[in-house]
Amino acid sequence: MGRKRAAAATPHFDPELDGLPAELRWREWMTRVEAVIFAAPEPVPREVLSRLVGSDCRLDDLIADIRGELAPRPYDLLFVAGGWTFRTRTSVADAIRVAEAVPNTAGPDLTPTEVTVLAIIAYRQPITRAELSRSCGSEIGREVIGRLRSEGLIGAGPRAPEPGAPLTYVTTDRFLSVFNLATIRDLPDIEALEEMGLLTRAVPDPTAQVALDAMLGIAPDDEAPLPGEFSVPGIDE
Repeated sequence: MGRKRAAAATPHFDPELDGLPAELRWREWMTRVEAVIFAAPEPVPREVLSRLVGSDCRLDDLIADIRGELAPRPYDLLFVAGGWTFRTRTSVADAIRVAEAVPNTAGPDLTPTEVTVLAIIAYRQPITRAELSRSCGSEIGREVIGRLRSEGLIGAGPRAPEPGAPLTYVTTDRFLSVFNLATIRDLPDIEALEEMGLLTRAVPDPTAQVALDAMLGIAPDDEAPLPGEFSVPGIDE
């Protein structure tokens, strides 16, 4: 009879780390949290990080200590789209761009019309295509909606309570991530945009477009941000 192979022992994961002195325990928690965020392709939610540390760990203070240590580094830890993620600082954008170290995949290049439609959806969601057209003052084609959906910036919302029950559109977590927003509540003041008339036209005039870019933090085309920067992808003219 063959000898049974012993099952490999699975090491016990101890989030509490009771056997370590307080200072070393805190340092280990910092290491775990930073490692998981670094390895994750998407922002890491708070509940996931909480599983890595003890129940007595003050996670907010832990994150603050990690960010403090990153202060002299070219990247920071930000809370976007409901989770924590690393972003390179805008101060090193030129160096990264010159080195051509990474492809420009931070987000899609949007036309002025697509930027305006996306802004209207963000502020007035859930919203139908007919309502979008009325807000813009001209017909918004399905191709514009299709482009924003294909880029993952918007998705289908609840059916509108009106005849025909048309689809509505809402922004997504990818929208929050691309625009470095923790929640949709972090959008610029909608009243300021409306006073400038930026939510009532499909193709803003050049002056209005510059103002809209500034409100949304969009970089000019000749300064398109790189992956992980704090600014927002540029738009095609």
